Amino acid sequence: METDIKVILTKNPKDKPEDEGNMPFGKYFSDHMFICEYDEENGWHNARIQPYGPLQIDPACPVLHYGQEIFEGLKAYRTKDDSIQLFRPMDNARRLNKSAERMCMPKIDPELQVKAMKMLVEIEKDWVPHKENTSLYLRPAMIAYGAQLGVHAADKYLYFIICAPVGPYYKNGLKPIKIHIEDKYVRAVKGGTGFAKTGGNYAASLKASYEAEQKGFDQVLWLDGRNNKLVEEVGAMNMMFVINGEIVTPPTGESILSGITRKSILQIAEDKGIVTEVRKISIQEIFDAYDEGTLTEAFGTGTAAVVSPVGLLEYHGMEMNLNNGEIGPIAQMMYETLVGIQTGEVEDTHGWIEKVC
Repeated sequence: METDIKVILTKNPKDKPEDEGNMPFGKYFSDHMFICEYDEENGWHNARIQPYGPLQIDPACPVLHYGQEIFEGLKAYRTKDDSIQLFRPMDNARRLNKSAERMCMPKIDPELQVKAMKMLVEIEKDWVPHKENTSLYLRPAMIAYGAQLGVHAADKYLYFIICAPVGPYYKNGLKPIKIHIEDKYVRAVKGGTGFAKTGGNYAASLKASYEAEQKGFDQVLWLDGRNNKLVEEVGAMNMMFVINGEIVTPPTGESILSGITRKSILQIAEDKGIVTEVRKISIQEIFDAYDEGTLTEAFGTGTAAVVSPVGLLEYHGMEMNLNNGEIGPIAQMMYETLVGIQTGEVEDTHGWIEKVC
């Protein structure tokens, strides 16, 4: 596999956002992108960093017709000493390959992926914002390429990485969200693609999310696709509950994404002596724990928000109001510790940080 990465720098750099505290997610993009091509004869080849710009694809490109694509998401952070670092990039690279296998796509060397991420971020270092709680979001993706109709795996692919500077997820502090527990639609089923980070999973969630938003909710909590009884995940986040002082979360598997933030939170909880349980959780158990007063917190975990506290859960018109609408002490601790590691203010004792420059 080719590992040399060519670099073509832009001659027309963009103006960077002036207000780093007001950079909505996915609105601004940096000057350069990484791109690599695959075909059966050459494997992965022509790896390069080039000016950011549109991809030229044929109207018969398989990704447009059959949705064969996968992606990842991670962040680069600027520390107080002005260095730049990535958080667990190798985990993202390995998870992308797990998604690739499920979507019948070629794997790409994790070492090459991380090398590309680090080179791209170093070139774009001026795009990594300085303000507290900001970051440079990286979006690696792989799409079926070429011009070929027919329901089968493509024989050409593109892998690319783009970068987007993002402002604070919570502009006014950690504010708990309102969640509707979905009882009509399903996101994923056993044997499906729920564990893969592929666009079809997110497209399947849009209808339920839209309807929930119309009713005043921020997110949808998905239940299992077979019996609509077991808790799965929330939108783009894994879900955790604090019951009797212990963190309880569903196991990842065929229908739940194996979240890197989730894995990190579970490790931090162990470091701090907090008991964690990874097991199946029914929505009835959650209501029973609430009625008994043993459910004290609920929060989502994911790259974008890190920790997203839940203030209200609604199901069939019944509501659970948690912690007086404030972030709970365990969620607060998890958030502060993980963000501290990501930004270099808390010691990384697990080798999660990759220095860039």
